[in-house]
Amino acid sequence: MDINTVPAKSLITLDIGNTVTRALFFDVVSGKYRFLASASAPTTAGSPLFDVTEGAWRAIEELQHITRRTFLSEKEGLIIPSTRDNQGFDIMVATMSAGNPMSVVTVGLLDNVSLLNAKYLAHTTYSEIVAEISLNDRRTASDRINMLTEKRPDLIIITGGTNKGASKSLLSILESIGLSSYLLEESQRPHILYAGNDELQEEVKSGLEKISKLRIAPNIQPVLGKEDIYPAQNQLNEIYKDIRKRQIGGIREVLSWTEGNFTSSASALGRVIRFLSEKYEPEKGVMGVDIGSYATIIAAASSGEETLRVFPGLGVGSGCTGVLKEGSLEDITRWLPLKLAKQDILDYIYNKSVYPASLPTESEHLEIEIALAKQALRIASKKTIPSLHKRSTTFSSLMPPIEPIIGSGRILTQAPTRSQSLSILLDGIQPTGVTTLALDQNGLLPGLGAASDINPLLTVQVIESNTFLNLGTIIAPIGYARPGTPILRIQVNREDGRNFTREIKFGALTALPIELGEKVSLHLRPLHRFDVGMGGPGKSGKVNAVGGSLGIIIDARGRPLHFFQDQEKNWKRNETWIKTLLKYE
Repeated sequence: MDINTVPAKSLITLDIGNTVTRALFFDVVSGKYRFLASASAPTTAGSPLFDVTEGAWRAIEELQHITRRTFLSEKEGLIIPSTRDNQGFDIMVATMSAGNPMSVVTVGLLDNVSLLNAKYLAHTTYSEIVAEISLNDRRTASDRINMLTEKRPDLIIITGGTNKGASKSLLSILESIGLSSYLLEESQRPHILYAGNDELQEEVKSGLEKISKLRIAPNIQPVLGKEDIYPAQNQLNEIYKDIRKRQIGGIREVLSWTEGNFTSSASALGRVIRFLSEKYEPEKGVMGVDIGSYATIIAAASSGEETLRVFPGLGVGSGCTGVLKEGSLEDITRWLPLKLAKQDILDYIYNKSVYPASLPTESEHLEIEIALAKQALRIASKKTIPSLHKRSTTFSSLMPPIEPIIGSGRILTQAPTRSQSLSILLDGIQPTGVTTLALDQNGLLPGLGAASDINPLLTVQVIESNTFLNLGTIIAPIGYARPGTPILRIQVNREDGRNFTREIKFGALTALPIELGEKVSLHLRPLHRFDVGMGGPGKSGKVNAVGGSLGIIIDARGRPLHFFQDQEKNWKRNETWIKTLLKYE
């Protein structure tokens, strides 16, 4: 597809977050689609306005100021489509992460099969599982009805049974769901998503369609060992829109602006990562991570097969207390490069959760936010790793080799130094082998994901325009040795002949002085049976690499990272690691 064969259409994307609403503008420049400008304004989903359109309007007004192009008319509102005198724009898409997570009850026959599928589906959006129902829970029908009427979930996800498999057990559970819905007022009845045995679809419709907001998707697991979650995910996104329309003011108007091209930010991130994996077909797959105010998202894909996990209540703003609840204060303080009083750290965390838009005014506060980001990403990564090891059982507790890994979120994009951005991604994800860490510095990923269905050419051309900042190529050997033991020899071959060799010791974090964009060839020779992703422990190999803004980083600190019981030692070691990366800013 060529830009000359289709009408060029300018595009605005809205991303309505819990704290900030962002507007991005894309148009054609010299025959190709390009990202031109971004603007932001505080999100107005909550008090005192309770209407997201006000924040969106302010962001678009700021976009007008930046681009010196008129998008709004006092009489007619948004100028769509664009006019001959270059006013307005042609298309709008919107993504959203604002709002409380949807409350979900998952239903399946077996705990370790269909119920897992229902839970996995729920975790692909902003949701909180408030209850589970299966054959093993031993609740009577009346107990189930009482539970459902008490919980009053936004959504019930039903899976279970292969096609042409057992049906009676699932039907008995469906009767309880139908009766509990009937007992509630119509406005309080849950949405129901059925993605189980296809043979039961007609019975599900006859039993639930008239008394609930029912959607049906093809069976997630039509036969044992085969899963297809994408059709159910599409239906889940439609339910997300319906629920947000009811919960948050202004969503109906945003839907009219976008002609329905509205999706959750998480779904859009997963879509663009899947798009990237299909377009470029990297051997290791692609990963995108977004550390937001309230939630952390991890999306990975290989050859179009996607893994998407959303972690509501695990962020660096309104969700930062969730980071504390998932572990302990020590889990957060171990990432700090300096000693701070525990009460001061707790005070800052709780204050940040109440005022998520506030910015750190002191270096100590910035270090707390960075530590929160690392711990949030670490928790999310550890919970996602099992889903990423479908193709390999090697080091199954560690992150499998993935390249590239793209980071997004204000804590990453607005960090004072690039070394801080890289440090959050490196310590939070703890990649293995050889990979590239990149930064979505303009926050384009959700918008590009939302646009990929209606204008894939725009998505391709914007991505090809070097929109992501290469932070650095990462080489992370896997293995264990005594600190200070040589574990890797690297020969760096440059195009200008200025070659050099480095010997890397276990426990060290080292940066090679390679310029941004400089292409080099690396010969990696692991020692003591360390694995650098060249085919197995102790195997050497060559790899081509490109210098990032911080060069090429050799992370020989081990996987997973080891921490001392003595926090003083952790603080001093963290300070050393930070100084190492700062040298190459």
